[in-house]
Amino acid sequence: MSLYQDLADRTARLIADGVLRPGDRLPSIRQTCRSNAISPVTVTQAYQLLEQRGLIEARPKSGYFVRARLGSSLPEPDMTHPVGGSTALQVSDFIFQILDSVRDPAVVPLGSSFPSPHLFPLDKLGRFLASAARRLDPLATVTDLPPGNEALRRQLALRYLAHGASVSPQEIIVTSGALEGINLCLQALTQPGDLIAVESPTFYAGLQASERLGLRVIEIPSHPREGVNLAALADTLRHHPVKACLFMLNFANPTGSRVSDDNKRALIELLHTHQVPLIEDDVYAELHFDASAPLCSKAVDHDGLVLHVSSFSKCLAPGYRLGWVAAGRYAQAVQRQKYATSLATTVPVQIAVAEYLKHGGFDLHLRRLRQHLATQERQLVADIEALFPAGTRLARPGGGYFVWLELPGHVDTLRLHEDALARRISIAPGPLFSAKREFSHYLRLNFGHPANAQQRDALATLGDLIREQLTS
Repeated sequence: MSLYQDLADRTARLIADGVLRPGDRLPSIRQTCRSNAISPVTVTQAYQLLEQRGLIEARPKSGYFVRARLGSSLPEPDMTHPVGGSTALQVSDFIFQILDSVRDPAVVPLGSSFPSPHLFPLDKLGRFLASAARRLDPLATVTDLPPGNEALRRQLALRYLAHGASVSPQEIIVTSGALEGINLCLQALTQPGDLIAVESPTFYAGLQASERLGLRVIEIPSHPREGVNLAALADTLRHHPVKACLFMLNFANPTGSRVSDDNKRALIELLHTHQVPLIEDDVYAELHFDASAPLCSKAVDHDGLVLHVSSFSKCLAPGYRLGWVAAGRYAQAVQRQKYATSLATTVPVQIAVAEYLKHGGFDLHLRRLRQHLATQERQLVADIEALFPAGTRLARPGGGYFVWLELPGHVDTLRLHEDALARRISIAPGPLFSAKREFSHYLRLNFGHPANAQQRDALATLGDLIREQLTS
């Protein structure tokens, strides 16, 4: 890391920890040069980077000041709801009805589950892929059968090591995206009729996978700031025969919540006590806005109960359908499920991504991607503050590319979805993320696409449609 990035990250931590508060003046460039023994150019670059992140602002003839965080005028959503009984799932028809409506590229993709493909180094990846295809060893069609390409699994193990987790390449199974990984884990751990715990709200793909396998779910309340409610989970584990938990601990879809490092340790310990495995859908962990990454759950998993599922779809290679599971004590069971279902993941793609991780500058790409997403999040929040009616509540994420909104009154987001779609705007209505179709006046918006006039006009239209419901 360069000197200016190190200074920027240290200053960002002081802001995040509340040592430097909104309105505080930062030390002058001259003072910072003296105290850190660095050049004025380095300090200027660091302050410019903090400005790009929206953390500080320059005031003419006065210096640099910590900015008030956008969205501070919007309170957090009220997410209190009790734990219910188990639910037999019937969600797929409902979900497909919503998803089919947002495939038109002419629709403003506020309801999309994907970021803009223009944020990713697809040209560079394409060159690695072409090289892998030209140099493909015919024996790789056999040697790269499950658990997958050895070089890729080694690169993944090195990335775990960089995040403080000792994960053997032998426990990593390469999959065709994270969704296949989730399906394989559920198949390895459960039988039809079994009960699993999911957070509420939760990503609908997990509900679809559970429905397909004939599972029942019990919904554990989750808060946009703190994530899954540990007290509610502990009570559920005491009173229900839960076979597995399916959670997103880092920048969850749809709420953007992140379970704190301390709570993550407590969660792993709770599951250890009850010997209940955790399937962690962790596709957004690399998209953190803070200087440091969240704690990797595998770093505190001492008995192999965590099946850590991730992919490159959200952070590097959308469309390549390349994911993996670090399956702990269940690695053999997951590998056998892979053999029994799709047999193998495309070999040239595995080789290409392994080479990119080794030589392509993945961490540089990630730093740029995080900066883009953080900038786009600030703009979306500013537009929501300006264009949505009073009473709107908003959850500020610390990463990923979703914001979770609670709308005032009794606004029906399913009706809002239909009205918006008629105007070529997509949103993701709250009931999409609940087995019981709760959260009827909540919605998820995507900030993974660069802000432009079309997006701002779409948000203004949404604000008008919400006001129409409030006055009708």
